[in-house]
Amino acid sequence: MFGGEMRILGIDPGLTRCGVGIVDLDNNRRTSFVGVHVIRTPPTADLPTRLFELETQLRELFDTYQPQAVAIERVFSQHNVRTAMGTAQASAVAMLIAARLGLDIAMYTPTEVKASVTGYGRADKTQITAMVTRLLNLKEAPKPADAADALALALCHAWKGQGNARIAQHMQKIAAVSAS
Repeated sequence: MFGGEMRILGIDPGLTRCGVGIVDLDNNRRTSFVGVHVIRTPPTADLPTRLFELETQLRELFDTYQPQAVAIERVFSQHNVRTAMGTAQASAVAMLIAARLGLDIAMYTPTEVKASVTGYGRADKTQITAMVTRLLNLKEAPKPADAADALALALCHAWKGQGNARIAQHMQKIAAVSAS
């Protein structure tokens, strides 16, 4: 536990670049920046090797940051089937790690994330990056876009209605432990 806070790990899945953003949510529902990473796997490697490398690096981040919740971008229809498959495979690796750790897992569409962070469901990457930078009081914008997107996912989970019940339950557990 982090002094009454809930740690949320946001994941923008991808095989070539997988963004991982970590934020804390306090008892007053304020968020703060913890960290951001971009995991890269070589496109020249075979698929099993890339998935293994992704799983290894993601697991290290889960172990390092000890999140209570995970927010993953939901795979949506893409014109490039190969890209969609890689995204789905990376997403599955992240979900499996979180499930094995017994963590809450939420999935959000890109439109949900954009609307949550910017107020506009069709915001572009520049707008998302600018809002994430401002909302988390960062001195410089997270780069590449996968990093900003991962932080946006974590913020979305902190604020979305779907996460409210889980967040409330978690905060009650903290209060009960603190009271005893």
